[in-house]
Amino acid sequence: MRCPKCNQWNRASLPRCVRCGTELITDAPVTPSWRSQLKDGKSKEYIRVDEDGDISVSPDDREVLAAEMAELKARKEAGEAIKRRLRTEAESRTIPHTHISTPAAPEEEEEPFGLTEEGVTRMEDAPAAPEEPASESPSAEGQTPFRKSRNPRGTRVVLASAPAQWEDSRAYDPVVDAMQQNNVFQQPPNLKELGPLPSRRVSHRRVVQMITLALVIGVIALVGYFGYTIVQAQRAADAEKNRALVTASIVNDQAAHTILIPGEDGRQIFISNDEIRASYTVVGGFATIEIPDYVWYENLEAITEENMSVTLTPFVKNASGRQVPLDPITYDITIPLSPIKLVTPDNLRTEVTTAMYSMLFNVRPESRVTINGVDVSDTVNENGELTYNATVQPIGDNVYHVSVRSPYCRDNSMTVTLYREVQEIPLDLSATTYTSTNSKVILINCTTIPGAEIDILSPYTDLKITDLDTTGEFSFNAVFDHVGYNTISITASYPGKKMSKVDYTIYYVPSPDDYTTVAWPLNADAEYAELLSNIEARAARTQVYLGVGTIAYFVSEEKPQLAVMYCSDDGKTRPVLLENQSKTTWKLGQYYNIYCDAYSTYNGMPWLIARYTY
Repeated sequence: MRCPKCNQWNRASLPRCVRCGTELITDAPVTPSWRSQLKDGKSKEYIRVDEDGDISVSPDDREVLAAEMAELKARKEAGEAIKRRLRTEAESRTIPHTHISTPAAPEEEEEPFGLTEEGVTRMEDAPAAPEEPASESPSAEGQTPFRKSRNPRGTRVVLASAPAQWEDSRAYDPVVDAMQQNNVFQQPPNLKELGPLPSRRVSHRRVVQMITLALVIGVIALVGYFGYTIVQAQRAADAEKNRALVTASIVNDQAAHTILIPGEDGRQIFISNDEIRASYTVVGGFATIEIPDYVWYENLEAITEENMSVTLTPFVKNASGRQVPLDPITYDITIPLSPIKLVTPDNLRTEVTTAMYSMLFNVRPESRVTINGVDVSDTVNENGELTYNATVQPIGDNVYHVSVRSPYCRDNSMTVTLYREVQEIPLDLSATTYTSTNSKVILINCTTIPGAEIDILSPYTDLKITDLDTTGEFSFNAVFDHVGYNTISITASYPGKKMSKVDYTIYYVPSPDDYTTVAWPLNADAEYAELLSNIEARAARTQVYLGVGTIAYFVSEEKPQLAVMYCSDDGKTRPVLLENQSKTTWKLGQYYNIYCDAYSTYNGMPWLIARYTY
């Protein structure tokens, strides 16, 4: 307990405070009886004091739950007691019932009479009407008198006042009184004492009239709906009949559209667009117009959109010779993209080491091609091949923007980047250096800074450096040791500068007279088996073979073509894979004599590089 003087907590068994010695009062005040009846009383709490005097308070949830359960039980018992008392009082009441007959009211719609909150109409709230003397029962003492109230809708007997003995005999209950004040409980009226309620009757004639009116309105609405639907369908059919038909078609191997314009036979349909100015005769109910799609955009520059909406403006000449405009015809066309393919180099960004690099493109013949704004269309051959010798500076990225506009197509573009490392020591091959040759030895001319030291890493002969110290020019003979692509490698060094290196690739194939005369046949099992067994040795020597047969199927039709040929007489055995490096484009099922050299194996068959096709 707490000390009244110093507020020190002490054990309940101690007679005096351990701090100040004040006598502790152990008699606790008695809790008043009325406190237990309050709903907002605080629940019990645990107060804990440690050895240092720190206090912690926590509520007892069990005490709160027990209090709520006790309150619920008390309310339930009070409610049961109230219901029992009400049933007893209702059974003990004896109220005479007076039946008053009234003449029948005219046949018309009646309205229910009003009810108050208790569910009955009191006398002071009823409409004014002649009153009759109250009828009281002389034999029933203490019973409630009744008063008859007459109104145009009938006569009603209502309760005038509550019996006094009910209020006198009812003992005061504080719980019930609180519930009545808070509108928790309200005594319902005894509807049996009120007599039968007046019935609500509706005129049969009025019901029939309402049903008839509803049926008439429904029939009118249904007829109007069907009439509107028929009119709209007729209008749609007429519009569809007079509408032009547009379908996709082909004209001269080009995408086009065919337009059928309805009209009377013999009439003339005129087209007044700037792109098309012509007249067409209506035959069989339609004027047939075929328009290639390219006529709408072939004279427009810088077309990049894939789709285009076009409008045709037709006119018809009537009987008086006057031209009457018809509805415009609008449809969409698709503009194909100009084809362009990069063959050399393999990627859009390539690292090179030479001052001159040949780029090869495939486009459609008669295309207009520009590279960095310069028109190079005259270099496109009949096969659509375009070779462009690009000058590559040692500045890092050399960017080339290629734009192509093919006939009947929209513009297409491509960007190729050739990267050449920045050189502190300039080193270049002559711009006239070949990219391909039939000679085993060719002359290579180069330039660098005067006084630089030159080193040639690829096979060569006859190095001339007479003018190297004065003009920086030197030359040598490059020697090709195998058929196919050979790389020439040159380095230049100078004191205090970073070494420069140039790699230049030249495609070497001997002339047909030299190449075909050394070919081995593949038309026998022995030669085929020997090639398959010694493919690595034959590839190192660049052994030449002759394959005779038809192209069975393509592994890849992209350039270079990869095709399988059966070299046996029956065309079913001794398959070889051929890589087309010749100038002839192979066709499936065509019979060829192909001269090729050994390279490797593919799916268990020899892989040969074709150089000449006949």
